[in-house]
Amino acid sequence: MTAAVFEAGGKQYTAKAGDVLNIALTEGKVGSKIVFDKVLSTFSDGKANFGSPYLKGKTVEAKILKHDKAKKIIVFKFKKTKGYQRKQGHRQDYTQIEITKIA
Repeated sequence: MTAAVFEAGGKQYTAKAGDVLNIALTEGKVGSKIVFDKVLSTFSDGKANFGSPYLKGKTVEAKILKHDKAKKIIVFKFKKTKGYQRKQGHRQDYTQIEITKIA
């Protein structure tokens, strides 16, 4: 089984073929293929390859499953005795992908 660590949207993800991940919102239509070429390391059969910073010629291919928003979080600011209260909600956009191949 081959695994890889790749970079997408400024964050790093560990993935194997068949994994479903939620990554930062990326361009592309649902059902289309997306290729990540910023692969930091690969692991297979007890051996590890590390790049400096990226491995040349290695890619991670994935299929876009959906674009959605995460669960709402509440940001609440409060200062006692000052009468200061601020309530704000936020939902982060994300793209759900399925890893198809690590080449």
